[in-house]
Amino acid sequence: MISHIQSSLTEAQTALNNLLANPQALASIEAAAQQLISSLAAGGRIFSCGNGGSMCDAMHFAEELTGRYRNNRRGMAAIAISDPSHMSCVANDFGYEHVFSRYLESHGRAGDVLIGISTSGNSQTIVNAATVARELGMKVIILTGRAATRLEPLADVYVNTPGGQYADRVQELHIKVLHILIELVERHFCPENY
Repeated sequence: MISHIQSSLTEAQTALNNLLANPQALASIEAAAQQLISSLAAGGRIFSCGNGGSMCDAMHFAEELTGRYRNNRRGMAAIAISDPSHMSCVANDFGYEHVFSRYLESHGRAGDVLIGISTSGNSQTIVNAATVARELGMKVIILTGRAATRLEPLADVYVNTPGGQYADRVQELHIKVLHILIELVERHFCPENY
């Protein structure tokens, strides 16, 4: 059993080292942070969404901004699209693939930002959300684990963090990227916390 634990940790370490050594990915993370900062500075809001574990990451990202990340500071305008009543209504009436896009049709506006999280880069729910976000004049940041996906042309910033054969390693890198984005936003608006 120890060998499986070591193998899993080594695989995760390799994925993280590969990300650290990827200048394009690092530049994309920086560009995503700049987009978030610009939107918040202008009174915009950040919407996040994903399916399954990616929804959990989207929710975690939003609560860290509205609540607290490391130290106390004012709340920031972030919303995870995860309201069960909205999602069950839209899934029933329009189809699950519209659960995020309908929310953005109702609440999104020019100057806001969408963070769409899709390990495959091809989730129809995220494709629809990104399409609506662009129609509304929102900026679109995509977190994925693959290149040349359906989401890439819809993104203003495309953060690709390949983690290996399975989605779990990609998700581990996504949570690291999301934490970095939160930290960079905080460093801009609340430098006293650092």
